[in-house]
Amino acid sequence: MGFLIKLKGKKIQDLEFVFESAVETIIEGKLIAFPTNSVYGLGCDPTNLIAIEKIYDIKYRDRSKGLLILVADIEEAEKVAEFNKIGYKLAERFWPGQLTLILNKKETNIIPPEVTACKNTIGIRVPENEIVLTILNKLKKKGYFGGIIGTSANYSGEPPSISGNEVAKKFLTPIDLILDGGKTKTKVPTTIVDCTSEELKLLRIGVVTEEEIEVFIKLNKD
Repeated sequence: MGFLIKLKGKKIQDLEFVFESAVETIIEGKLIAFPTNSVYGLGCDPTNLIAIEKIYDIKYRDRSKGLLILVADIEEAEKVAEFNKIGYKLAERFWPGQLTLILNKKETNIIPPEVTACKNTIGIRVPENEIVLTILNKLKKKGYFGGIIGTSANYSGEPPSISGNEVAKKFLTPIDLILDGGKTKTKVPTTIVDCTSEELKLLRIGVVTEEEIEVFIKLNKD
C-alpha cells in the first residue's frame, strides 16, 4: 500500500524528513509520484531495471517509447548524455525549467537501454520545481546518480495527473510514496527540442514557446 504525504503550504526547510524518505524510497528501487510545475510525474532510480519495468507496467506504456530523465544539474546530465554547443546553450538558458532536450546518449552508460527504448538518444531535463529538485540534489550529495525517471503520472494515452489526489485515485497501491504538493501551476507539458544535430527540431511546444527558442538561438549564434 502506498503512502500519500501532503506538502502544500509547508516550507521546503520543514520537509527534511519527507525528502529523506523520498530519497531512500528511490535508492531501495521503489516508485514515487511527485509534482512538477506542469504535471505530476512517476519516478524511480533510472539505473534500476526492475523499477523501470514497474513504471512501464503500471502505465501500460509501450516499451518502444522511452522514458524522460530528470536530473539535478548539467553535471549530472553529462554523465548520461552528449552535449553539442546548442545543447549546452539551451541548457544554460532554460534549466532549471520547462524545456526537455533530446540528446545523444553516451555510449558507455549507467542507464539501461530499456529507459531509452534501446535508442541512441535520451530525453533529459533539470526541473525547476523545488520538491523534485531537492530530492535530486540529495541523491547527488549522497553519492548516487542525481537523476530519476520523470514520466507523467497517467495511463498511456490518458490526460496527465495535476494533483496528488488524482495520482492516488489512479495508482495508490503500486506507488510506494506520493508527494502531494497540491495542483500544479499549469496543465501544459514541457517543450521538447531535439538537439542531436546542429539543426534543431521542435518535437512538442509547451510552456517554452517556439518564439522564445528561435529568438534565443538568433541572439546566441557563434
